[in-house]
Amino acid sequence: MQFAENWTIVAVGGSGVRHVLLNTPLPLEPCISKGTSTMSMKRIAILLPIMACFGFLLFAQRNFWDTPEAYLGQSRPSDTPKVFAPGALADNGMFVMGRVAFSRDGKEFYYTQSDSWETGEHNTMKMIRYANHRWNKPVVLNHKMLSPTLSLDGNTLYMRPVFDESSMRKVWESHRIGDGWSTPTPFIEEPYGVYDFMPTASGNAYVGSDPSPEDAKSGIEYAFSLLTITNGAVTVKSLGRPLNEPGFNGDLYIVPDESYLIVSAKETKTYESELYISFRKSDLTWTVPVSLGPKINDGLAHRWGQYVTADGKYLFYSRGTSEKDCAIYWVRFDQLLESLRPKRS
Repeated sequence: MQFAENWTIVAVGGSGVRHVLLNTPLPLEPCISKGTSTMSMKRIAILLPIMACFGFLLFAQRNFWDTPEAYLGQSRPSDTPKVFAPGALADNGMFVMGRVAFSRDGKEFYYTQSDSWETGEHNTMKMIRYANHRWNKPVVLNHKMLSPTLSLDGNTLYMRPVFDESSMRKVWESHRIGDGWSTPTPFIEEPYGVYDFMPTASGNAYVGSDPSPEDAKSGIEYAFSLLTITNGAVTVKSLGRPLNEPGFNGDLYIVPDESYLIVSAKETKTYESELYISFRKSDLTWTVPVSLGPKINDGLAHRWGQYVTADGKYLFYSRGTSEKDCAIYWVRFDQLLESLRPKRS
């Protein structure tokens, strides 16, 4: 067995390359083949510390979610929901509402502020970025848009325009350009609903849409649906019962692997609702939705814009009994999720 003279390898942390060279001998096979030259060993001695540092940086990047600076530096909630970043997001006379989004690395936060539930005239979509070891001031991305939703690769930003009454039938998109975004342009515009569009890892997307004839017979006025795009052609198919119930079914969150769906359920005629969860079964049907519990569903209120962070730990949603108390809430979610997940027999 071959040894490198006067070197030993010790772990230094990080993933991938986890070693640097120090003094004392250690076997190098099978990593270094027989006949390795002294010059090669010197190159290895130089390169391994560099690679170790690079691995450490990648490790740190992946774990930004676990640092105190994550989530805009806000103190983490327990299983009792609380307002996210109170007083820090909206301008005077405005409030934050609808779906929010974080980038996959947790260093960008997207949200919408407004002054009305009834009109999008003054809607403003903003982004806050973590750079140079701090969260920077909010940057305006666009106006008259709602529901910022990132593609899984983080390079496309989907949104709903609110220019007119046809907004629920439209999805627009922006593309990442350097540190910014392109001007939004139409992505989907159909004669039926594509509301609350959310993509998944499979290429499928989920939306609220017009009911199927079978849905309509059951009193379903709007339906949680699967959206597919084939050669540019958009197809929407209702997810049926028991996921959809009589009335409006539109506000949703789908996890990227499509294993569960969080929906606004039990919606009243004035759009108050509760948050429920349904799990996809092996036959691709869905379980009967169950409540996320009394701490989240704590009385009559509007609840929508549900979103789970990429690390799976926190659920965000909009909640308000009126425009005056409307805010973004967040709550610890991973433990609640596991408690509700159907047990394997």
